[in-house]
Amino acid sequence: MVYVTSITGNPLMPCNPAKARKLLRDGKAKIVKYTPFTIQLLFECENQVQDITLGVDAGSKYIGLSATTKDKELFSSEVELRNDVSSKLATRRQNRKTRRNRLRYRPARFNNRAGSKNKGWLAPSIEHKIQTHITAIDNVRKILPISKIIVETASFDIQKINNPNIQGKEYQEGEQLGFSNVRQYVLFRDNYTCQHCKGKSKDKILHVHHIIFRSKSGSDRPENLITLCATCHKKLHEGKIELNIKPEQFKHEAFMGIMRKTLLQRLQNKYNNVFETYGYITKQVRIDNGLKKSHRIDARCISGNPLVEPCEYWYYQKKVRCNNRQIHKANFLKGGKKRNNQASYEVKGFRLFDKVEFEGNEYFIFGRRSSGYFDLRNLEGNKVNNGSMNYRKIKFLDYGKSLLIERRMSIPPLG
Repeated sequence: MVYVTSITGNPLMPCNPAKARKLLRDGKAKIVKYTPFTIQLLFECENQVQDITLGVDAGSKYIGLSATTKDKELFSSEVELRNDVSSKLATRRQNRKTRRNRLRYRPARFNNRAGSKNKGWLAPSIEHKIQTHITAIDNVRKILPISKIIVETASFDIQKINNPNIQGKEYQEGEQLGFSNVRQYVLFRDNYTCQHCKGKSKDKILHVHHIIFRSKSGSDRPENLITLCATCHKKLHEGKIELNIKPEQFKHEAFMGIMRKTLLQRLQNKYNNVFETYGYITKQVRIDNGLKKSHRIDARCISGNPLVEPCEYWYYQKKVRCNNRQIHKANFLKGGKKRNNQASYEVKGFRLFDKVEFEGNEYFIFGRRSSGYFDLRNLEGNKVNNGSMNYRKIKFLDYGKSLLIERRMSIPPLG
């Protein structure tokens, strides 16, 4: 189907491709967007629309979107969110600390942002994901006359995940009850044994090590701490050994608990007819109708029309960073020279994340060299020619955006 907007830019009901071709051929419409394909009428018409419900499967890694009427699904999409904001901020904090120590130590100016963390302030990683949810919903509202929005919000009992049998006052006691500090608990939990060599080094001095360093936003929670003997701890920091251990983190579950009410409130302040539903309801609707598990199918269940005719194509979207503000590399070249971290705005007429065509397939530019060889990939991460393609062999399709979009067939669905 082809999405249609009026001469004033208001969204109308979509039409079939044959009708769109006729309107374009007769000069009664113009193309305003290629993915998803959208035309704008160049004449006045009656704005007759149907009731369309947008189901939103909110999440920390992916967003599911589905716009349906009582008879048909008009739009289906999955949005992949960024999860590197925290690490980018940690790197920035580390670089700034290095600069302050380069000539003489200058204290960090913690009070130069007085009043910025007002009531309702959220961490940048959380704020970014909430804004991406709202942007994705806004983009659908630009091409379809949405009359109602239903958002699924979820909250997780993290203590219940760790201990399924927890109940009553055990929620207040916690796992560290009876221990004077976190270090004592971690040593007891690990049976006073080095978790790398298992006591083979014969070193009786034990340390508590952060699996994810504090400089990289690693916490002091027991899940991020591990017992190591002094010998293994020294070798680890010298790079002679590696730990193949990942801490058990619940940052995505914690994110959902923080953002659920904020997202719903912001949408209700911006639009009318915004309603809330819950994950257990969506799951039961999906099971009752024998549907497969995916974010976009969950969104269709949320919209209240799980068995309507699905879209032939759906859209996979990926959020990428808008700007790279790091001017120089962290490491210096020989002679103390700084190395630029940013490429030119345009290389051979192409920009970062531009959509291009190669051998009949659509790709995005994920890397550029001044020689004119680019790193082409699709949104699944598959590279073209091992990530090296000459700019003369590709055709420009669309300018790069912070929300990349790719059309895919509805069968098989993304699980």
